[in-house]
Amino acid sequence: MFGRFFLDHQRSVDGNCFEYLLFAGGFALRLLGAGVAALVHALVSCLFEKTASQMITQMHDKIHNR
Repeated sequence: MFGRFFLDHQRSVDGNCFEYLLFAGGFALRLLGAGVAALVHALVSCLFEKTASQMITQMHDKIHNR
C-alpha cells in the first residue's frame, strides 16, 4: 500500500526520491512565482505583462521534454 501510494508515480517518471523531490519542489516554486506575477499584474497591469504565461509555457515544455 505504501509503495503504491507514494512510489509508483515516482517510478513511472524514472526518478529516485531526491531527483523527484528537486524536480517537483522546483516546479512548485515556479508555479508560486507565476502566481505572484499574475497577482501583481492583476493589481498593476503594466507590470509582468507576459511573465506568468511565459513561465507556464516553459514549465509545460519541461514536462513534455522529460
